[in-house]
Amino acid sequence: MAVGVLCAVQGPAETLVVRAVDGTAHLAVTRRCADVVELLAAAQAGLGRLALVSAGLDRVDGETVVELHRAGLRVVGLAEPGRSGPGDRLTACGADLVVTEPGDADAAEELAHRLIALIRTPDRTPAPPAEVAPQPAGARGRLVAVWGPAGAPGRTTVAVNLAAELAALGHSSLVVDADTYGGAVAQVIGLLDEAPGIAAATRAATQGGLDAAGLGRLALPVLRGLRALTGISRPDRWPELSATALDVVWTVARSLAEWTVVDTGFCLERDEALSYDTPAPRRNAATLSALAAADVVLVVGAGDAVGLARLVRGLTELAEVGSSACRLVVVNRVRAAALGGDPQRAVADALARYASVGEVFVVPDDRPGCDAALLAGRTLREQVPASPARRAIAGLAARLAQGVSVG
Repeated sequence: MAVGVLCAVQGPAETLVVRAVDGTAHLAVTRRCADVVELLAAAQAGLGRLALVSAGLDRVDGETVVELHRAGLRVVGLAEPGRSGPGDRLTACGADLVVTEPGDADAAEELAHRLIALIRTPDRTPAPPAEVAPQPAGARGRLVAVWGPAGAPGRTTVAVNLAAELAALGHSSLVVDADTYGGAVAQVIGLLDEAPGIAAATRAATQGGLDAAGLGRLALPVLRGLRALTGISRPDRWPELSATALDVVWTVARSLAEWTVVDTGFCLERDEALSYDTPAPRRNAATLSALAAADVVLVVGAGDAVGLARLVRGLTELAEVGSSACRLVVVNRVRAAALGGDPQRAVADALARYASVGEVFVVPDDRPGCDAALLAGRTLREQVPASPARRAIAGLAARLAQGVSVG
């Protein structure tokens, strides 16, 4: 009897795949699915034992792979030629097999033979994608806090893409959303923000039950070597993130990943006037805790006149917090239209004169590329690898990986 195949393949490859699968005596396409919702519904209805999924299909993530496995399906991802990012994402999510999508009938027939070989192998439950091998005993990863003043200078964009570039260099990395005002890491990389994430991690830490394996289960796979600990789903949940519990989270994160990149909020107020010296929870505890624990603080400002003025004031506020971490200044979305004919020189001169900053990392403005990545829920490396913004952040990741010594 032919094995049922659920086909959620996009573009011209769909026709090739369907013809090749139906042309075998061992496989049969039982449902052609337009999206993830239809795919999961067909799987839960028992319409197939094998799922063929385009790696670039909207909303395909670790949860999708887990649900398909729970329904008893093997999961095969089809990646576009020349684009490893989405395929790496599916591999990290626990797909049974990820191959390049066929471009002609012969390649489609070869794919069908591989599918037959897959279903003939002994059925086994794949290792849960959240199972992460901790670092060797005694190893201590490094923590980067990404902070910036009010005005949306692009902290989340820098944090997510920096973590992705560190993972691409071969380092295990974890991006954490600790912004208690408007965290958006989940949305930026196309994850469900209903995931328990950092709130569950702090609860486990409070109860004394958080370890590297537990934190790994809470951190969702994004790409090969990269996981994400999503933030609170509503700003009014900030009391769940206590400084004491977060201090434990940062310690455990160091034992889980070589690099932990924390996206923080903008506000550095310590809330003394509000707490009246009581032990009440503090709104900015997550940001202050991350800054205190960080090995490196990336200070992100916007590349325009208002953004630079805010950055100069923000650097003064940050100095008053008393962080001893290495500090790197990043100016994001730099463009000639906002700063004149030589925007990089304008940025360097302004920060040297008004904030005594000797070195500045400039990220050029690439609104079309960033918009495309955000729309697709992917990193710049996956969506627009040639983007000048992506190349600048990749250079920053290389600098961090080599070690920094900037005050």
